[in-house]
Parts: sequence; C-alpha cells; structure tokens
Amino acid sequence: MMKKRSVDMLEGNLLLNILLFAIPVVISGILQLLFNAIDVIIVGKFSGSASMAAVSSTGSLISLVTNLFIGLSVGSSVTIAKRIGSRDYEEVNKAVQTSICMAIIFGVALTIFGMVFSRQFMIWMRSPEDVIDLSTTYLRYYFSGTLATMIYNFASAILRAKGDTRRPLMALIVAGVLNALMNLFFVISLKMDVAGVGLASSLSSYVSAIMVLMVLIKDDGYTHVDMKHLYLEKSAAIDIMVVGVPAGIQSTFFNISNVMVQSSVNEFGQIIMAGNGAASSIGNFVYNIMNSFYQCCLTFTSQNVGAGKINRVPKILVSCLILVSIFGLISGYGSYLFGETLLNIYADDPKVIEAGMIRLALIVRFYFLCGIMEVFVGSLRGMGSSILPMFVSLMGACVFRIVWIMTWFKAHHTISDLYISYPLSWIITASVHFITFLFVYHRLKKKTAHS
Repeated sequence: MMKKRSVDMLEGNLLLNILLFAIPVVISGILQLLFNAIDVIIVGKFSGSASMAAVSSTGSLISLVTNLFIGLSVGSSVTIAKRIGSRDYEEVNKAVQTSICMAIIFGVALTIFGMVFSRQFMIWMRSPEDVIDLSTTYLRYYFSGTLATMIYNFASAILRAKGDTRRPLMALIVAGVLNALMNLFFVISLKMDVAGVGLASSLSSYVSAIMVLMVLIKDDGYTHVDMKHLYLEKSAAIDIMVVGVPAGIQSTFFNISNVMVQSSVNEFGQIIMAGNGAASSIGNFVYNIMNSFYQCCLTFTSQNVGAGKINRVPKILVSCLILVSIFGLISGYGSYLFGETLLNIYADDPKVIEAGMIRLALIVRFYFLCGIMEVFVGSLRGMGSSILPMFVSLMGACVFRIVWIMTWFKAHHTISDLYISYPLSWIITASVHFITFLFVYHRLKKKTAHS
C-alpha cells in the first residue's frame, strides 16, 4: 500500500502525478548543484579568479570518475520499481539490501581512488601551472566525501522507486544550508581557500547521506535497510548491473567527451576557463530540470512495466516530453536572457562574464534538446533496454563530439566552434532514440501479448 507521501505511478492523472514526482527531484538536484555552485561563487568572490578556475574546472572530471558508479543507482531504481509494480515485496527488499551494500563497497573504493589520483587527473587535463595545485587540493577534499555521495544516490534511488521524492529533498535542504554556512566559515574566517570549500562539500554530503539512510533504516516496510545484515543477493545484483552498468558506461563516456571539451577550453587560458566554469554552473541547474524528467520517465515506466500496464508507456513518454520541453525552453532561454546578471553572481570581471555569455548562448539556451534526448533514454531503460540506448548515445553524442573536436574545432579553433557541438549532438541522438523507442516498445508489446 502506497503511503501518502508517495506518488501513485499506476493510477490517476498522469501529468499531475509526474509533476508531483518531478518537483521534489528538481529541487533536490538544485540543492546538490548548490554544493558546487556555492564553492565557485565564494572562491570567485573571496579568493580570486585562479581559485575560481581551479574549482570550476574540476566539474567534468568529478562527473567522469563518479558517474560510472552513480549509474548503478539507475539500475537500482529500475529494479526496485519493477518489483514494486509486480507486488513482489520480498524481492524488493533483497534489491534494497543489495543496493546499499553496493553503495558502500563502491563508495569506499572510489574515495580512495579519487584522493590518490587527483593530481594525475589534472595533469591529464592539461591544467595550467597557476591552477593545478589549487585544483588538486580541492579534488582531494571533494573525493573524501564520495562514500557519502554513493550512499545518498542509492538510498534516494530506492525511495524514488516507490514514489517518495520528498524525504531526499528534506535531507538536502539541511545539508545545503550547512554547506553554505561552512563555506563562509572556512573560506572567509579560516582563510582555507579551495580546501575550505572542498571540505564543506564533503561534510555536507555525509549529512545528507546519513539522513536519507536513516529513513530506510527506520522504515518498517519492504524498503527497510538492516545495516547489521547487509548482503549482495545474486539475482538483484545482476538485475541492477544489467541496467546500471550500461547507464554508468554511457555517463562515463559522456563525461570523457566533456573532459575533452574542458581540456580544449583550458587551452584558452584562465579568463575563458573561469567564464566557462560559471556558465557551466548555471547550465547545470537547467540540465538538472531536464534530468528530473528523465528520472520521472524512468521510474514511472519501470513501475508500469512491472505491473503489466504496457499501454501506459507511450502516454508516460509523451507527458514527459511535453513537460521537459516547456521547462527546458523557459529555464534555458531565461538563463540566457538574464545571463549577465547571473554570471555577475560568480565573478566581477567583465571579461569573465563575456566569456560565460558565449556558453549560455550556444549551449544552455538549447538544453531542451538535451531534455528530449534524456526522456527517450529514460523510457527505453524503464522498458528494460539499457544497452541499445547506451550505444546510440555513445555514437550520437560522445563520438560525434570527439570527432568534432579533432576536425572542425581543430581547423577553426574558436570557443564558439567548440560549444556548437553540444546542440548538434543532442538533435542527432534524440532522433535516433525516437526510432529506437518505436522498435523496443513494439517488441515489448509483442512479448507481453504472447506471455
């Protein structure tokens, strides 16, 4: 029986229920992004452009290293949602225990790996001499909180799978306020510079992770977590990996292309780096809205497929496409129209603001295209197809961008020619995903009709 705080994904008004599900996810994502945005803003205002460049230039690298494992939480969400939809609650709990166990194992491994190789990562990214030491310091503090990041993402995936998006939001509200206060204290009062903002982000991550984990520990239903008896259950682990590994690989390769873009940005020097970082931070808030509707489509589709309600899948897709387009156009164009005001929050240097406006004009304005692409992927994964959308996304977005950098950008070598690869890759990839959806949906209907 669904509790009142959970959204009913199988019955009722679809558009309304998707919005009820999406709004807390949007706000939660915004609060997560504030961790890094506040870092960039505070070092930009109180420590200078070198520190700002050091912090802002690590975003794509952090995503590259962490997203392979965070992708596994997508597998966790799909697996648990399908089992909830089929009312197989004993199997749901096995998947829950397995998910938290995986989060701890991967979190510990990633924390150690990230802290050890932080400097080498920045060398590979061709970080400038006046930035590399600061970037390395920030990364090491940031990676000290990766265990918490893994636990939070997996625990939140479990709650989202049953329609509960509010309690992860409450955890992040508390953590977000603490992060802001600790940033101000460490940087302004203790003069810790990038080490202070990195430490604040890490400590805040542990607060949100503990809070959302306690929700599951105290739960007396099928999503209860027993920390004394965590285990990896074979069938649950396989189901999670089947969906999660391709999702993680796709995300990792996306970020490889983003790291290549960041490395190309680094060639233009500190001012362009700082402007790009500030605009990227603004763009991340827009992308978060796009990704929230991906989460909606993924979870709603998974539960309905588990419940055998295959005919609702296209309705879910169309609803999410409409909403992601509306929200994407408003937030993307709004960010561009108010771009100078928003960029001024991050930096006072007019040249940095000018550099940031180029990214807002050529990438952030068109994020609704990215949202459309993401929603198709959510529908495909919710139907149990993870390898095919991974392959399409890798070819349409990642490979395309890499080829673009090595050909068109190499020949023209302007920052605008670098940025334009993003909207072009979204159009190509979304078009192929649409064709893929038709194929996978009809195959699923045929399979269901014969079972």
